[in-house]
Amino acid sequence: MDRKLEKLLIGFITENKENVYRLAFSYVKNSENALDIVQDSIRKALSSSATLKSEGSMKSWFYRIVVNTSFDFLRKQKKIQLVDDKTLEFHSPSCEDVYPDTDLEKALEELPYAFRTVVVLRYFEDLKIEEIAEVMNENVNTIKTRLYQALRKLRIQMCHEI
Repeated sequence: MDRKLEKLLIGFITENKENVYRLAFSYVKNSENALDIVQDSIRKALSSSATLKSEGSMKSWFYRIVVNTSFDFLRKQKKIQLVDDKTLEFHSPSCEDVYPDTDLEKALEELPYAFRTVVVLRYFEDLKIEEIAEVMNENVNTIKTRLYQALRKLRIQMCHEI
């Protein structure tokens, strides 16, 4: 592994550790499992850094590893674990609103993985459409369509609950 690339990757992971953890946690809803996924993702990233095309695509490349590792974990578990409010508040940054938006959480949980992933990456991780397409290994137009459909489904679900 190139020493310069290794230092850049370690720096990137260190700077974005909270975001990466939050992304893993959004899939598995358990702090220990999310930490395991992050650790496994770091190991995979360091061992396969030769596949990184450029420094500019490091964020989407690493997020793709985290998403794929999360999916692998869920496939092995064959179940989704729910989290209680105290655990969720404990892991939330203190500067954010501590009142959970349970309607939105519930509506997000009901979306299929592909739609939920697009919404989480776009609005919670603040990735651009092009970066999401790279993370999910999909066409940009496919991501736009999924995002549009996901938002439409969320809007319908949220309107029915009011």
